[in-house]
Amino acid sequence: MTNVKVVENGVQAKETIDQFLRSGYTKDEVYLLAHHKERSKHLTDATDVNNIGLSEQGLTDAVANIFRSRGDELRSKMESLGLSQVEAEKYEEELDKGRVLVVASKSA
Repeated sequence: MTNVKVVENGVQAKETIDQFLRSGYTKDEVYLLAHHKERSKHLTDATDVNNIGLSEQGLTDAVANIFRSRGDELRSKMESLGLSQVEAEKYEEELDKGRVLVVASKSA
């Protein structure tokens, strides 16, 4: 099961992460995405949640992301967490607007 919340900033992201943790997800099942890599890394480090990496994406997608645009990379990462292509496109548009995505996934 994948649960997604769109938030405006790091404070809201932290509140959402805490809600997911209280509802039974572990830190290893909660992910944070922002459009800009630096912001994504900063927020992931600050909130102490999981990175979407090799174990979630698999070797082929992880390597392919090196050559993809940021939008393609983000959609690939979202799909690896259980979102459909249509959902990933919709949420990537939110990231384009500067919002942050918090994803809790039991399927990753």
